[in-house]
Amino acid sequence: MALSTKTIKTRISSVKNTKKITKAMEMVAAAKMRKAVEAALSTRMYAELSLELLKTLSQTQEVESKLLASRPVRRVLLVLITSNRGLCGSFNANIFKYSKNLLQKTKVLGTSKDTETGKEILSEDFAVDVYGIGKRSALFAKRNNVQLVAVDEALGDKPPIEAVTALTNELIQLYTSKKYDKVILAFTHYKSSLLQVVKTRQLLPVSRIDIEKMLSELPDQETDAVAPLPLDTYILEPDEPTIIETILPRLLDTSLYEALLESAASEHSARMVAMKNATEAAGDMINALTLEYNKARQAGITKEIAEISGGAAALE
Repeated sequence: MALSTKTIKTRISSVKNTKKITKAMEMVAAAKMRKAVEAALSTRMYAELSLELLKTLSQTQEVESKLLASRPVRRVLLVLITSNRGLCGSFNANIFKYSKNLLQKTKVLGTSKDTETGKEILSEDFAVDVYGIGKRSALFAKRNNVQLVAVDEALGDKPPIEAVTALTNELIQLYTSKKYDKVILAFTHYKSSLLQVVKTRQLLPVSRIDIEKMLSELPDQETDAVAPLPLDTYILEPDEPTIIETILPRLLDTSLYEALLESAASEHSARMVAMKNATEAAGDMINALTLEYNKARQAGITKEIAEISGGAAALE
């Protein structure tokens, strides 16, 4: 059934208003994306050097640290970084899909390493809980029937380092108290405005193998930094155990902070692209409705002319 010209005109006006909103949201997301990308890129070199130092410290065999010790896995804590708001395209859907597949990978989550023999130990029976960063993480826990430990909504585009430190200390406390035997971080890595990739990172226990894997995945940085020497070539003051216990939590801060910035840049990029696509779709819909409106108007005029001609012929 053909729509009246008045109805079509109303729909055109409604779509135009929607287009204005999506265009404004696209511009806001683009401005936020530029700031978030700049922040993420500026921390990558520091994060890379911190990971290099973390790898060097994790190679030590003489010092026993609670953050380096691996034990059989009974409970895993998945720290999931999502967004607080929607309308960001497939940003949340991608990390939900990746994390859901991760829950089924027993070898990835349940593997630990014996600190004495170095052999891998695979635990078949273990539980996974979610620590959410962003409101949407609660939706993932509900859909997959996973226990939600907490949801942190306060961390924004550029979170204060104090808040990151508090979160790191909380994760360390959950690990050292043996409530959880492994802490894994899932976040979205920014590559470009059109491409964001979901990645995982093992925060605790600190593992040299996982750190080397993370370093290999980082983009090449132009740096004049000298390759790190073996730990025994340095003179450490006051002593090695004190330095390691002091610096390991701060390096974990850096790793978590870098992941939060990468995720923020990815979120705003995804939202900008989604709003751009919505604006273009609204423009196409306006063109289609305008064509339909012109056809309906032309049909009405033709009908009126036919009625006038028929009435004039009847009077002759």
